[in-house]
Order: sequence, then C-alpha cells, then structure tokens
Amino acid sequence: MGKSLLILLMLATTAWSAEAQVTRNVSYAGTDSRRQKLDIYAPKDAKDLPVVVWLHGGGWRAGNKMLVQKKPQAFVDQGYVFVSINYRFVPNHTMHDLATDVATAIKWVHTNIAQHGGSPETIFVGGHSAGAHLSALVCSDESYLKSQGLSLANVAGCFPVDTATYDAHKLISFLQRNNSSRTELYVTAFGDTDASQKKYSPITYIKEGTKTPPFLLLHVASRPDATLMSNAFAKAVQSAGGEAETFAAKGKDHGSINKELGTSGDQPTKAVFAFLKKHAAKPATE
Repeated sequence: MGKSLLILLMLATTAWSAEAQVTRNVSYAGTDSRRQKLDIYAPKDAKDLPVVVWLHGGGWRAGNKMLVQKKPQAFVDQGYVFVSINYRFVPNHTMHDLATDVATAIKWVHTNIAQHGGSPETIFVGGHSAGAHLSALVCSDESYLKSQGLSLANVAGCFPVDTATYDAHKLISFLQRNNSSRTELYVTAFGDTDASQKKYSPITYIKEGTKTPPFLLLHVASRPDATLMSNAFAKAVQSAGGEAETFAAKGKDHGSINKELGTSGDQPTKAVFAFLKKHAAKPATE
C-alpha cells in the first residue's frame, strides 16, 4: 500500500510539499515523449521570481529529470522557481537534437513560467556533467535559442557543474592518442569528425564581440580534465569581453558535487547562490 501510494504521488500532475508547489510532466515541445517533459518546483504564492532551468547528467544517453536530490527545495527556499527538464538521448538522436530540446524547454519557460510565479526576464540555466555541457553549449551557440525566437540575452546566467567538454574536440583527440576506454562515450555523443566535435564544443562560439551570459563554471578540484577545460573556457570568455568565473570544489568527486548541491553548508552551493543573487539583480536583456 505504501509503495502504491508513493507511485501515485510521483505520477500526479500537481503535488504539494510544505513550501513548494510541484507541477510534473509538462510537455515543452508539444509531444507525448517523456523525454520532452519538465517538472516545475515553485514557492507557494510565488510571483515574478527568478527561474533556474536544470539539466541532468548521464553521458548524453541516460538520466532523468527526477534525479535532483535536494536541489528543488534548496532553490525554492532561496526564492527561485526550479525547473528540471528531460531531453532526448544519443545515439538515437544527435547532439543537435539534445541542444534543441534544451532551447525548446527554455522557450516554454520564457513563455509560460509567469503562470507558475517565475519571471521570464530572469532565467538561469545550469546542469551537471552532460547537462553541464548542454547548458554551456546553448548559452554559447546562439543558434539554438534563435531557432526558438530567443537570444543569449534571454539568459541571465549559466552555471555548468563539472564537465570536461567545453572543447570536446581537444578532449577526444587526447583520449584517442592515449587509447582511452572513455573515447567511445564522447565519439558517440560528438561524432567522429573534427567538424562535428568542434560544432558541439561551447568554446567554438566564444569570440570577441559575441555577448554571452555570465558563467560560473564549477568543477571538481582534483579532476585535471575538468579543471583545465573550465579554466580555459573562462579565460576565453573573459578575453572576448564576457564575464566568467570558476569554482574549484575541494573534497568532491564527479558524483558528490552534484549529489550534495543544495545541501546545508555545501561550498559549491554557496557559490551558486552568490552567483545567482548577483545576476538576478540585473535585467536579462541588459
């Protein structure tokens, strides 16, 4: 009986927690696909609050919008509307499809989030691992948002959490030279040509005169590839006239930096909320 009740609660379209109204399984692309749905967590009686769109990890081939641990409540407690999305997976779909899903979800949020107490003018995008890459890609390559009638100016800030694929071509080249077992994962996602790997690398689109949203790049301090890539991407954004900062999370691994985001006393969480507070005060279209 207890298990059945739990399942019913999870499948409910709208449920309530002590502080948040939760709306589940909203189709953001006008399809019945479960991979193109999102969940919304909003403070009760919310109005015109900043919004966080969150992208789960899973190697571009797995994961689920429900795997958010303590994040929704933590963001709601801080006065944000939190939106967790699903997106389609490789190899049945291309990286272009995945990024298009993200942009389509952002468009849905921009159009509809006021009905859930969020501000369409203050939308942040973040994610972990594969979701970190996708958040950075959509916040760098403006073509995805443009296809939805939006622009990079519609994103108030981007906070990717621990990815080494800001320059996927460089990473894959390194892995191939060293005969790494990880090569297949990245080639499946980014393709086996220089052109496709560069096309889906966020750093490709960081150029002087291109105005991107502010970035906070979180990474595990003891992970060399993520550290190198995060610092290089931040430097590229800064050199192009944009705003980017990095945060090296000590005592974390690739899993715990995500699992513990939103927990009390967590240093990466504090960095995220400081970043959001700083940029929520600025109009997204500034």
